[in-house]
Amino acid sequence: MPRYKLIIEYDGTPFSGWQIQDNAPTVQGALEAAVLAICGEPARVHGSGRTDAGVHALAQVAHCDIAKTFPPGRLRDGLNAHLRPHPIGVLNAEVVADDFEARFSARKRHYRYRITNHRANLALDIKRSWRVPRHLDADAMHAAAQRLLGKHDFTTFRDTECQAKSPEKTLDQLDVVRDGDEITILTSARSFLHSQVRSMVGSLVWVGEGRWSADDLAGALAARTRAACGPVAPPDGLYLVRVEY
Repeated sequence: MPRYKLIIEYDGTPFSGWQIQDNAPTVQGALEAAVLAICGEPARVHGSGRTDAGVHALAQVAHCDIAKTFPPGRLRDGLNAHLRPHPIGVLNAEVVADDFEARFSARKRHYRYRITNHRANLALDIKRSWRVPRHLDADAMHAAAQRLLGKHDFTTFRDTECQAKSPEKTLDQLDVVRDGDEITILTSARSFLHSQVRSMVGSLVWVGEGRWSADDLAGALAARTRAACGPVAPPDGLYLVRVEY
């Protein structure tokens, strides 16, 4: 039975996240329905990570085992045909070794968070960026963000329902860059805790607004309690950009 690796992009707005649920639309559910339509039998589609409701992906990675052999291009096109009108696109499909695991074989995950820092309402970027009307000091945000790099107990920035066995993660990158009214936060690690990125972004916005200093952010990390976290950024601006293997 061949194993296929899929590269997928999607707009997370209409979905209750990646993971399949009984009574809610999900990305995984839509993909598995497309596989069923092509193959006539169910197959589990395993993702590299469970993006939350409303979170987008530019290159989510998944794998699935399908009893029927397809040329990769035909599988890609067939899945896309059955995915319409969902805002999901299978960018690529390829046959991989049987030991490839979209989740457990990943070496690093890269995320991007978009903030639109102006007073006007969003028009073209509704549900695709977080509008923060108050001026943000991106340089202060970047300097503070460096205090979170390395291996730490990230309990403060971990959702209370996170199912990870350990709160310890190693953060490899957390950069804050301004380009006009657009502030981009780039982060990468082998893996993240549930809501970790959005929790860090919300706390960094407090730094940018002047409510917190870099020491306050470091103190929140050291507190190791969810109560010390700043606001959790909305899912609108978060994108899974790339997964390394």
